[in-house]
Amino acid sequence: MNRKELYIECYSGISGDMTVASLLDLGADEKVLMDALNSLNIDGFEIKIGRTKKCGIDACTFDVILLDDFHEDHHHHSHDHHHDDCNHSHKHEHSHNHEFSHEHEQLHTHEQDHSHKHESHGDHKHEHRNINDIYKIIDNSKITERAKEISKRIFDVVAVAESKAHGVEIDKVHFHEVGAIDSIVDIVATAVCIDNLNIDTVYVSNIYEGSGHVKCQHGIMPVPVPAVVNIVSDYSLPIRITDIKGELVTPTGAAIAAALKNKDRLPEEFTIIKIGVGAGKKDFKKANILRTYLIKTEHQAKSTDEVWVLETNIDDSTSESLAFTMEKLFEKGALDVFFTPIYMKKNRPAYKLSLICEEKSIKSMESIIFKHTSSIGLRKYKTNRTVLKREIKNIETDYGLIRIKVCTYDGNKYYYPEYEDVKLICNKTGLSYKEVYNSIISMVRK
Repeated sequence: MNRKELYIECYSGISGDMTVASLLDLGADEKVLMDALNSLNIDGFEIKIGRTKKCGIDACTFDVILLDDFHEDHHHHSHDHHHDDCNHSHKHEHSHNHEFSHEHEQLHTHEQDHSHKHESHGDHKHEHRNINDIYKIIDNSKITERAKEISKRIFDVVAVAESKAHGVEIDKVHFHEVGAIDSIVDIVATAVCIDNLNIDTVYVSNIYEGSGHVKCQHGIMPVPVPAVVNIVSDYSLPIRITDIKGELVTPTGAAIAAALKNKDRLPEEFTIIKIGVGAGKKDFKKANILRTYLIKTEHQAKSTDEVWVLETNIDDSTSESLAFTMEKLFEKGALDVFFTPIYMKKNRPAYKLSLICEEKSIKSMESIIFKHTSSIGLRKYKTNRTVLKREIKNIETDYGLIRIKVCTYDGNKYYYPEYEDVKLICNKTGLSYKEVYNSIISMVRK
């Protein structure tokens, strides 16, 4: 089965429902999705899928509407819902026994695109679910194994971020029933759509976030909210703060971007096969949409290729400017960038900036170096390199589905687990990085 490449464009932020809507618009099978959600065996919600316009742009909508009423003192962000007459809904009213507990603080992800009023009904109380409870819901569903692993990976990211934000252990993070339903549906729906579309490679743009403050259950929080800050920090997601007042990025949305992304740089050239547009619920001065693209890129099939090396010695630029320069070089297509400590005239400590790029990128590389550093000249030369054939594969291990770079050369295979996946396992289990890494390699080689 041919795997596909996906580009997620987060110029108006990202949330769970925007992602699902965009993937449905991209062509994910709605019946497959609804069958998957029906198999979760959780009650009290309704799904509405429809169309709306944002700044004149037609977009798909995906709404999780709660059917039960809950206590008034659990506030969620109020947002307007806009749908046309083609909306159709799916109800979930399974028989389900709730266990009740108020022993833990009600931590939950706060999706920006939902509005609910909660009122008490007799003896109905709130259920709290931790990450293991949610695992059981996912494991007992009838979704594919790949969709289960993607779902759990996304929830792992959320749980770790919330545990850091609230200073509790991961298994003590409890998702209040309202937040849990939204999050479970959005996250599982995303995983099912990704699996249904046969997407393997995912690129993510810079993530645009709003500013100011937002009201949630715990009080007034700054934007980005703490869980989002933790996720973008832990997974090195480039973020840009805009002047839009409000929350553009939800913890679920940030976790989806972090868990799905497995390629750092979008190729300079690619062909767009299809576009999906998902709408958020708020209206801003710019279109509140999430676009996803199915793309086709040309991959190097050669084991050797010709590249250029550019070098320059720098002794009077700040470390901040050098770090910024490296980021810009990578953004513009540098294949590698690195610094080497050196000594220049009069034994002045300095750095040699070296980069590898294709010939077509030389001019833009030079422009960045001269603009952002104190360099007044550089050296460049052409060289050949041997490149191992490589691909990112999702491989099942005892820890779950792990992204692993598989390289081949002269009939031999070499395996390199993705750093972020290993780090996530270490955070969950308390094991050392070396122990988890070597364990994964042993599992893969069996």
